[in-house]
Order: sequence, then C-alpha cells, then structure tokens
Amino acid sequence: MTPRWINRRDLLRLAAIAPACAPLAAQNIATPTPRSTVALVHGDNRRKNIANAMTAIDGQIRPILRTKKNVVIKVNNVSTQNQLAASHADAIHGILDYLEPRFKGPVHLVESSAGDTMVGFENFKYNRVAQERKIALIDLNREGKYKVVPMINYDLHAQPCRMAARLFDPDAFVISACMLKTHNVVVATLSIKNMALGAPLHGVGERWNDKRVVHNGVRQTQYNIFLGAQAMKSCWHLAVIDGYEGMEGNGPSSGNPVASRVAIASTDFVAADRVGVDAMGINPDWMGYLKFCSEFGLGNFDSAKIDIRGEKVASVVKKYQLHADIERELEWMGPMQELPKKIG
Repeated sequence: MTPRWINRRDLLRLAAIAPACAPLAAQNIATPTPRSTVALVHGDNRRKNIANAMTAIDGQIRPILRTKKNVVIKVNNVSTQNQLAASHADAIHGILDYLEPRFKGPVHLVESSAGDTMVGFENFKYNRVAQERKIALIDLNREGKYKVVPMINYDLHAQPCRMAARLFDPDAFVISACMLKTHNVVVATLSIKNMALGAPLHGVGERWNDKRVVHNGVRQTQYNIFLGAQAMKSCWHLAVIDGYEGMEGNGPSSGNPVASRVAIASTDFVAADRVGVDAMGINPDWMGYLKFCSEFGLGNFDSAKIDIRGEKVASVVKKYQLHADIERELEWMGPMQELPKKIG
C-alpha cells in the first residue's frame, strides 16, 4: 500500500528516475577507499625524528598548509607534572623546524588540560619554546570559546559537550602532537584521542568539567571518542606521534617509559594511530574507537590500505605492557549484560 503522503505524481516521478540513480548508487558503493600514507622514522634524536617524519610526507602537507591562515598545534598534557605523560618540548621544536621554512603565518600551541594548563606550559618548558620560536601559547579552558557536540553519558542519555572552538577553525591547519601511551579505559591513546578527549573544556574558577561528559565507562568512552572525531574530522590536518619514549603499563599518566625511538606522521589520523598501535605490539581489534572511525569513513584502519614511508613496522615493534585493568577495558567488545533483555 502506498503511504498517503506520497501521491500518484510523486510515485511516477520516483519510478522514472530510479533506473538512472541505480548505476550511480552502485558506482558509489564500489568506489574503493583511497590509500593512506604514514611516515615512520626511527632514530636517536627526538627533534630530528619529528621533523624528518613530516618532511617524508611534505607533498601531502604543503598543499593544505598553504591554504590556511594560522597553525594550531594541540599538545597532550593529561598531566601537568609528569613529563613522560606530556608532549615534549623537543617534539614541538621538531614540528616548528618543519614549519618554519614553509609557513610564515601565526602559530598557536594550545591545550585544555584536565588540570591547570598554564602550569603544564611552565613545567614542560613550552614558555621557552614560545619565546625562542615566536609562537603563542593558549589555554583553551581560559579562552572559553566552544562548539557544542552531542555525546552520551554513562546512562546512555544524550548530553551536550563543550569542545574548544579553536580546534574547529576552518582557517587553521590543525596538528595533533601526542605520544605513544597505554590507557586506563580505551587500551591506547594516540592522535585521535588527543583531539577528541582533549578538546572538551572545563571551567576556570567555575565548577564544571565537560571532560567528564566524554570520559565515562568502557563502552561510552569508545563511542564518544568516535562522536568527537566525527564532529572534528573536517578540521583535522596532521597527526604527529612522538614515540621517542612511550609509556606502558598504567598510562596515560602513571606508566613506565619505553624507548621506542620512533616518530609517526600522517594526514590520516586513523592510519597514523593504526601504525602506532602496531608499533606498540597491541592487538588492533581491541581499539574500538579506531575501528568505529574507520567504519564510518574517517580514515584507513586496514593496514593493507596504508603505505609506509621509512621504517617497516616490524622492525620497530616493542610490545608494551598494558594497563592493569585491560580485561575490564575489553568489555566494550561484548554484549551489555548489565541491561535488561531487548523489548519491542
């Protein structure tokens, strides 16, 4: 039976255009996902590793970079005290070494730490980097400008999350500058998590914290990272992962060092993180948010579709010890047995 809201004229029109649309639909479904390129550099100098990794994919970076008015480098300061848990000043210098001869506009180094961002900037010597390299430091929490993105809370209710507006700026070339680290909820944290879980803001002098909206449960957090990535994807441009000294065990803030001595760079954040996970010896099937991102077209998670420039992944693998709660973390893979049976 034809629904009442479709009249005979509309039905005939749909019937007429259907044969023409069918080949287009088939063509779209059959279109292969473009391949991704990831630079993987191994060496004994953190700063050079980063610059060399970016240079290895210069042909992919520069056409986008030249269209932008400013550069935003989003660092990772999950801790404002422990250097092992935070982006290193030498890694920032490496990024700037690449940018300096290629970009003459303003460069902003930004973070929205769970603690006091400015304390991290001081402790990790970003202030010295800023003074020496003539860049600006911005605490996104104090700046307070945001875009609202829908997330789910622990009870699976929709909840708005305030995420830093600067990371959605269409005029900015946005770089995620993070590390190789294990994690206490989602197995490992790399470039995508640095953005999607680093962008939510908290009040300065006010009692609110939207990081808690995103970070709440082994299932919910995986899904919220994907939602954040989906909202931010169009404004992401370069993933730079500093694996000179990674963190294993009880990451992302209290683990132990691993001398991986690598740097990873790619314009595909999913592909960069996949290479990072492989370099850490982690089962990629455990990375829920990366798989979600790939399944919805945010990047390549399939290693067969990733071209590596530089070292072979097998030559740099170091198997990282995972967080003590790894068995609980992997519960996202199974059914939600804590809920009643399905109805309807």
